[in-house]
Amino acid sequence: MDLLFNSAANELQLSLSSATLTILTSFILGLIISFTYIKTCSKGYYSQSFVLTLIMMPCVVAVIILLIGTNIASAFGLSGAFSIIRFRSAPGDPKDISYVLFCMGAGLACGVGVYAYALFFTVCLCVIMVILCKTNFGARNSTDKILKIIIPEDLDYQGAFDDIFETYTYRHELKRVKTTDLGTLYELVYIVSMKSNMKEKDFIDELRCRNGNLNITLSMNADPAE
Repeated sequence: MDLLFNSAANELQLSLSSATLTILTSFILGLIISFTYIKTCSKGYYSQSFVLTLIMMPCVVAVIILLIGTNIASAFGLSGAFSIIRFRSAPGDPKDISYVLFCMGAGLACGVGVYAYALFFTVCLCVIMVILCKTNFGARNSTDKILKIIIPEDLDYQGAFDDIFETYTYRHELKRVKTTDLGTLYELVYIVSMKSNMKEKDFIDELRCRNGNLNITLSMNADPAE
């Protein structure tokens, strides 16, 4: 077995023991990173395929670094091969990109043989990510939503709901006004930022009392074109 592995690894200055240690270490780091990703996903929504990818990516990167070594020709060859790879999956959470780079960094550290630093950096970054997630760092106090209100034609919509908006929202902006039902009704489209301590049901109930109990739609997607 030593002859079989050493015959091809002499030029790369590899040994079976170091290669095994590199793969095992990178695999363990991949498990730690993937477990952190699962715990920090919002409401537990994550893809199993992506979790498995996070586990394998440090191993793959570490093996690539081992094979390249100091061989410049191999480095250029691998860079050309990887340049044709395209991501074919649908875009997900932007946070996923940071985890991909995280796994690549762990794999690089294992590939160059600094296992202790690889473990130290992985644990530190995972702890930081968990803390940021648990403290909900960077979250906004309000959420932009689209509000559609139907009003009768005899109701002056300018300023008709300002007092309600001041109570339940941080800001509101009238984006579009159009007639409907053969001109007997108006449809008002607002962009509103709800206060976090206010209930949407109470907000809609007060609007219903003001618009004659006509249709009101509060959408989660703040896109007036929809």
